[in-house]
Amino acid sequence: MNHSPAPTRGWGLLVGLALVTVALFAAYNGVLSVLLPLQVAGIAPDDKVASLALITSVSFAATALAQPLFGALSDRTRSRWGRRIPWMVAGAVVGSAALVAMGGVQSIALLVVLWAVAQFALNGTDIASSVYLVDAFPSERRGRVAGVFGISAIAGGAVGAVVAGMLGSSIAQGYVLFAAAVLLGVALFVVVFRERQPVAQEAPEPFALGAFLRAFWVSPRRHPDFAWVLVWRVLFTVGYGVVQSFLLYLLTDHVGVTAEAAPGLIGLVTVVGGVGVVLAVVIGGWASDILGRRKPFLIAACALVAVVDVVVFAAPTVGGIFALGAALGVGFGLAVACGTALASDVLPDPTRGAARGLGVFNLGTNVGQAVAPLLAAVVISSLGGYASLFVASALIMVVATGTVFAIRGQR
Repeated sequence: MNHSPAPTRGWGLLVGLALVTVALFAAYNGVLSVLLPLQVAGIAPDDKVASLALITSVSFAATALAQPLFGALSDRTRSRWGRRIPWMVAGAVVGSAALVAMGGVQSIALLVVLWAVAQFALNGTDIASSVYLVDAFPSERRGRVAGVFGISAIAGGAVGAVVAGMLGSSIAQGYVLFAAAVLLGVALFVVVFRERQPVAQEAPEPFALGAFLRAFWVSPRRHPDFAWVLVWRVLFTVGYGVVQSFLLYLLTDHVGVTAEAAPGLIGLVTVVGGVGVVLAVVIGGWASDILGRRKPFLIAACALVAVVDVVVFAAPTVGGIFALGAALGVGFGLAVACGTALASDVLPDPTRGAARGLGVFNLGTNVGQAVAPLLAAVVISSLGGYASLFVASALIMVVATGTVFAIRGQR
């Protein structure tokens, strides 16, 4: 059953949400790709790999918990500012404070704590803003809206990496800049773009810890479509990640490109994939809205990646890796736009638990991102080297396609 609330401010509201998303992903990627590695290398040059792995692993755990928790709390919130804005602001303030504090840190242990706090808080802002997909836009527009969110995230990540790279050794200034961007994005949304009147909501049920925790469990029997979409998200993310994470090594060890040439080629493959993502989120999101169908686009995403996996396995060439990069980009773009829209259509409790449901759905992405590199390492060491990653990815995509067919209540 689709729940389609009337949009309150339409595309004007979406502009504000896009600004918040750009700021958040600029901070995420600018810190993770440049600032944090540089800072860790300066603090512990002889142990930088293990130290960075520790920091990012702990922050992953914080991220995995943040979205479902903040989502559930925002669902229960009643204020003159609505349900979402208090958590958007709180997450931005705490997360930005942690980012600023990171700039002066000379301890790996403190970086572990502060980046975990920053990730936890900023993901609270993330889920509180992204749930407007359900709160403010009807089902027939959600593919396009999810596409805007996807493009905003891509643009923000690119801007963050470029800006952080331009700052070079000015690590502390970089943290301050990204913190300011997050605060500015949220402030603009609250002052200029937010809903003028909070959506009327009945009072939440009295808080009980046991009931609150049990609400995170989604019964596959009562909500089979949501369960299948969640399983699809995990499988797609794993099938995507086992090859995407090792593209550099696939070029050198499977295709035979020299170590000197591989980094430059990876940069070009990344650009090709980025173009594929943008085209897919725009065209796929729009087409799924117009047709009123999501499932064919998810099937196409899985099939495209699986077919190119098989081609590159059979004929390892540089051109094949470029084709794989394009396929991964298009597949990921379709997953972002159409997969998120489909999840929003099958939420277990779209009226009272939309943010909690989307938080659980996003947890599927986090789980897939964590499992993919671990599975890839096992596959490489046990099943015949890097070439076996293509077989693993293709098989996972086939299984993921089966989960899409299992979704009965949506087209």
